[in-house]
Amino acid sequence: MPMKIVPLIVAAAVGCGAAAAASSQATTNPAQATTKTAHATTKHASATTSAPAPSQVDPGAVAALTKMSAYLRTLPAFQITLQARRDDVDVYGQLITLNGEVVYKVRRPDALAVDLALPAMTRQYIYDGKTVTVFDPKTGYYGKIQAPPTIRETLELASDKYGVALPLVDLFTWSEGNDQTKALTSAHYIGKAQVDGQAANQYAFRQPGVDWQIWIADGDKPVPLRVALVARDDPARPKFEADLAWDTAPQFDQGAFAFTPPANAKSIQIVPLQP
Repeated sequence: MPMKIVPLIVAAAVGCGAAAAASSQATTNPAQATTKTAHATTKHASATTSAPAPSQVDPGAVAALTKMSAYLRTLPAFQITLQARRDDVDVYGQLITLNGEVVYKVRRPDALAVDLALPAMTRQYIYDGKTVTVFDPKTGYYGKIQAPPTIRETLELASDKYGVALPLVDLFTWSEGNDQTKALTSAHYIGKAQVDGQAANQYAFRQPGVDWQIWIADGDKPVPLRVALVARDDPARPKFEADLAWDTAPQFDQGAFAFTPPANAKSIQIVPLQP
């Protein structure tokens, strides 16, 4: 199951502005309910009429996302460490859970470094405002591509042209105030919660194919602390969950967004997706 939500979650943070990658625009019609009114006349069948149902999208839940987004846009730089858990189906047809870690280093608008340590892959992505370098520490292969001048444009390029989608990359576009709430078909507040000892507010959302929840820190720094997704369009209903640890005032060194290939590294060409 992809580790990003259809344009809705890690892109909020980067102000570039998730992800990745990232943005498939999804719009849905307002929810409608069908009511049946029986007209009981002698030996006549009942008739069915349709009427709009009340909205299932709670404005308060959407407002919480908007508040989170507004706060994230105030951060010129930050670092996020994701402890991720993902369901997968193994070769025996059994649903299993895999763990991994992802570290985002972000300096808006034009610097991003991502370290992925996942069961199926390890990768480093370094964006310096001009180029993106992709490095595989296990094989020593690396490649570079020319990139646009902002994080958000670069994530879109990575997704659209090269098929690269980073975990929760949607946070990086949410923070730019895109009207992504149009994709929501349901939204509501669940209640107070604790995430690693920190007070949070838990919300549940639904959009085509995906149910997801988010735990937003209580108080004046409403960062997302946990995100959970379930794929409704997959019979196995696999789940992705990540806890997010934030550093909102990081001190990056000069080499944080630069790539120096190791002595045994080998340069390769990165090939775009075939049309």
